[in-house]
Amino acid sequence: MASQKVSTGLAGLDKVLDSGLRKNHNALIRGPPGAGKTIFGLHFLSDGVDNGETSLYINLGEPGDYVKETVEHFDLNPDGIHFLDLSPSHEDFDEGENYSVFSSAEVEQPSFIDEIRSTVEDLEPDRVLLDPITEFRYLTTDERQFRKQILSFLDLLRDHGATVIFTSQASDSLSDDDLQFLTDTVINLETGIEGSNLYVSKFRGSSFKRGNHSYEITDDGVTVFPKLVPGKGNPDQSADWLDKLSSGIPEVDELLKGGIDPGTVTFVSGPTGAGKTTTALQFIKEAAGRGEQSVMYSFEESPRTIQKRSRSISLPIEAMLDQGTLSIEEIAPNEYTPNEFTSLLRTAVEDDEVEIVLIDGLQGFKQNLRGYTTDPEDVLLRIVRYLRGAGVSTIITNEVTNITGEFRVTEESVSNLADNIIYIRYVEREGELGKVIGILKMRTGDFERSLREFEITEYGIRVGEPLENMQGILTGTPTLQKSGNVESSHDGE
Repeated sequence: MASQKVSTGLAGLDKVLDSGLRKNHNALIRGPPGAGKTIFGLHFLSDGVDNGETSLYINLGEPGDYVKETVEHFDLNPDGIHFLDLSPSHEDFDEGENYSVFSSAEVEQPSFIDEIRSTVEDLEPDRVLLDPITEFRYLTTDERQFRKQILSFLDLLRDHGATVIFTSQASDSLSDDDLQFLTDTVINLETGIEGSNLYVSKFRGSSFKRGNHSYEITDDGVTVFPKLVPGKGNPDQSADWLDKLSSGIPEVDELLKGGIDPGTVTFVSGPTGAGKTTTALQFIKEAAGRGEQSVMYSFEESPRTIQKRSRSISLPIEAMLDQGTLSIEEIAPNEYTPNEFTSLLRTAVEDDEVEIVLIDGLQGFKQNLRGYTTDPEDVLLRIVRYLRGAGVSTIITNEVTNITGEFRVTEESVSNLADNIIYIRYVEREGELGKVIGILKMRTGDFERSLREFEITEYGIRVGEPLENMQGILTGTPTLQKSGNVESSHDGE
């Protein structure tokens, strides 16, 4: 029979731990100073109070007043948590003594242990936080006695039905490998310039989500952002009952043989200023017309700029925003880690029932997310697989640097993630710079293989007939086919 679970008080951490900690078991939270170990534990105790349980905080480290101030600051049930303060205070030191936590293991241990045992037996706590457990080392004369004391203490708490969290200040100078061996669960906290991460290295008797997960501590407390793990959804689950997603532009729909299939991933690729975002928004406009929810994550432009530009070409973005069929989220540089962004994305899909996601600016996506430098393609791959598995239509705009010349779909090896690729291309014709649009790939169906003239006017996008007599368009300098001869389109002859 599966073990009962106890919430940590943090929804994100519960997801990492597959619903929480095992009831009547113990967990070790370890990390460097300032990583937030105590605050994690206090959330756990506060959640117990919210559920009518008895929570006990055994304080061996920080001054008791400081801990209580922390509880009050984060509004973590300051009146509901029981405190056993065994931290050193100024009364523990005489003027002539050295400042050490425990002056003598032989002298301190009996009264110290008796006080903990008496409190546990009197309170019968459901949840216990011991912070930090490493102070037990100062009460023992050797490593063997330390391990024996810890095991005895764990047995005492288990016998009283408590679920327990210990904290350990991990450092190179003082190993806690023995504690990791003795406990059921090990949660590791790490801090760095680009943010804070946690990972679970051990969870005896339960599954958990592997990998690095992000967390942050604000005035509201701790928030954990689990790493996005794509589920085993059916990529075509929405395609069976929804019509193709139209662009609302007949000529573009002709290129796509009716539109793009729901639940697929579409790249709109082209150089700067070509009209990628405008083209992508056409699909969202049509989706809004049939009542579908969309979200646009803008990595390069502000919502105000997007609205202003849309007004100039008669694209009714503001009406969609007012109706609630579209929301625009500006993602500023270094605002989110990849895990924080994917948590935002998952909320939109699972809670707000968004059916279309537009990631506007692949380069901005890679540059703006804090800590994206490690295995960046993996982040995008997980997002694409998650959205595809959830049956969400995904549109990603991608900028290529070359205006004309050698044709490239993307600047990096990510085009394999796309089910569909729409590309817009600058070309020089008769001394003027124009644009063409075409389809390079449609994984789920047939498409028109010709290119068409593409123009953005004050009335919106205008697409022409297929350029049947034009060759070399992808080189940027097309030639016109006439009567079996090939002539340059800008020779004027």
